[in-house]
Amino acid sequence: MLDLSDQTVLVTGASRGIGRAIAEACAGAGAAVAVHYGRSADAALEVAEICGPEAHPFQADLTDLDATDALFDAVASTYGSVDGLVLNAGVARLMPLEASTDDWHADWQDTLHVNLRAPELLCRHALPHFRSNGGGRIVSVASRAAFRGDTLDYMTYAASKAGLVALTRSIARGAGSDNVKAFTLAPGFTRTDMAQDFIDEYGPGIVRDDLALNDLTEPEDIAPMAAFLLSGAADHATGATIDLNAGSYVH
Repeated sequence: MLDLSDQTVLVTGASRGIGRAIAEACAGAGAAVAVHYGRSADAALEVAEICGPEAHPFQADLTDLDATDALFDAVASTYGSVDGLVLNAGVARLMPLEASTDDWHADWQDTLHVNLRAPELLCRHALPHFRSNGGGRIVSVASRAAFRGDTLDYMTYAASKAGLVALTRSIARGAGSDNVKAFTLAPGFTRTDMAQDFIDEYGPGIVRDDLALNDLTEPEDIAPMAAFLLSGAADHATGATIDLNAGSYVH
């Protein structure tokens, strides 16, 4: 049984979907969970209540540089130290080639801010904190799209997630001597609001026909792996990417 009872974990995008499932899995293993959210205050409060008295919600708009820059230090100030960072928050914007240049630019900026720039800023604060406290672990939630690409309408999402993979691997290579480990999860389609938007656009066949298993992946299928990596039981897998996509690579 996993034991995270001595850990404080910050989970970004924890008010719903995969982030919520990871937050609840970490709390179930005994961790104190910092529940980050962007806009869904009520949902984040509900997650914090489920995660127990040591869980607290933290608001930050990850498209805002200053808000992102302050998030990690706010969590560290509240808890005294942070042991694990889960970089889960993400956006996937439908960006047709026919969109205006202004709209295209705005969506690119927001996607890169949330999916890549925010993780980089959070790691910029986490790494010296971990170094001063004997180490730490980072779990990045990327995507299958980082490796095989996506549709043209979602190529920005794929590009940002590929950047997140490179960021995480660089940390694994460069910060291992400081006892920092970094891992990447690469889900495929998972039953979340984000996936539903994609299904609504392209139809259910784009998901169903791509799976080796009979069932669409649920957030609860992703969360145990994140908790496992944070536990220290797989530290020598630092730098690895773990595919969680219902066998869609081998179908």
